Amino acid sequence: MTDNKKIYIETYGCQMNFSDTEIILGILDENGYEITEDVNSSDIIFLNTCSVRENAEKKIFKRLNELKKIKTRKKDLIVGILGCTAERLKNDLLEKYDIVDLIIGPDEYRKVPALLKNRRETGEKGIAVVLSEMETYDDILPFRKNGVTAFISVMRGCNNFCSYCIVPFTRGRERSRNAGTIVREAEELVRSGVKDIWLLGQNVNSYRCEGIDFPELLKIIAGKLPGVRIRFITSHPYDLSDKLLEIMAEHKNICKYIHLPLQSGSDKILKVMNRLYSAADYLRIIQRARNIMPDVGLSTDIICGFPGETDDDHKKTLDLLNEIKFDSAFTFAYSPRENTEAFELGDSIPSEIKSERLKEIIQLQRNISLEVHNKMLGKILNVLFESRSKRSDKQLMGRTDCNKSVIIEKGKYEIGDFLDVKIEKVNSATLFGKVTGITND
Repeated sequence: MTDNKKIYIETYGCQMNFSDTEIILGILDENGYEITEDVNSSDIIFLNTCSVRENAEKKIFKRLNELKKIKTRKKDLIVGILGCTAERLKNDLLEKYDIVDLIIGPDEYRKVPALLKNRRETGEKGIAVVLSEMETYDDILPFRKNGVTAFISVMRGCNNFCSYCIVPFTRGRERSRNAGTIVREAEELVRSGVKDIWLLGQNVNSYRCEGIDFPELLKIIAGKLPGVRIRFITSHPYDLSDKLLEIMAEHKNICKYIHLPLQSGSDKILKVMNRLYSAADYLRIIQRARNIMPDVGLSTDIICGFPGETDDDHKKTLDLLNEIKFDSAFTFAYSPRENTEAFELGDSIPSEIKSERLKEIIQLQRNISLEVHNKMLGKILNVLFESRSKRSDKQLMGRTDCNKSVIIEKGKYEIGDFLDVKIEKVNSATLFGKVTGITND
């Protein structure tokens, strides 16, 4: 143990950040730190942050103000900012928030133990935010809690430079992990009891290492782990190939689920966003996916209120949502990000119009999701149960192959069970059912 120093981490934002937290904890565990889930008993508090949208950063600033109370009580407490906000706002954080001791970007996590040691011994604040063209943390064993679901980062960074997106500036350019190390990590997860593995990347479809592309990587892992569900996120429409769709269809254990951000239904807006496809291109991808996998689950991201978006552009987005009928959608009002190309366009859509358009999109998608879920009534679906329900300890929550949440009464069943469930009730977010059989190997 390192002087009995207890470390606590809060994670914000995308699943990649949660995966990074496991990498950081792996580094700290290897260096003798004790990991705690009690913020008040900790000696070190890290916030692993997100900068993709303004609201995400506001949460961090609010949390820093709350942590002042703990810092006042514990003078030796070390507070650090990790991740994208650390990369983007390094100078502002040190100048405006006295309680911040360390600022560490996404490619500098190996330095965390040394920076902590230096802060304790010299009192100097530390900053490490250099982006790398090589770092993948390939050799780091992530520290994970026991569970049936786990995430593996297969690549880092992004080369697309969508005009609204800060990711290339906070996480750097694309680089992919060696396939062999990914497979070994997946095999180790299975030995620990994991039954559902997500492969992660900012643009996972552009994975390529030593001649292996993402469809081949998916095929290798699916073949090595036939009894384990394999999923992936996030895809870019420009890189989603027929080869990938065909490999998904060929392997029973590759889940028939694709998260494919649309962002807008207007070609004019897509062009200014630098998304590299048209609405018609996107629709063709969806049609191919459904032709190859009729029951594929589809989710998306939508941004409303992008600079220059007219009522007609907004209507085109609504029309495309109605045509495609996604299972679910993550919807956001545009927020300008400094250093991005779109920032120079200004924030031309009034907040009240953004809010109204966002409400319309959310309500439409709720209606569509309910329509999609109603078609599930009476069907028997295979579900992997991964946790207790948030609403009741007497219920379990699981996911179908196509990523739909299902709730059952717990009864004699356990987390980790594969169960056949007849769907008896639905709402726009969740399916509810009764177990008809056990399908565990």
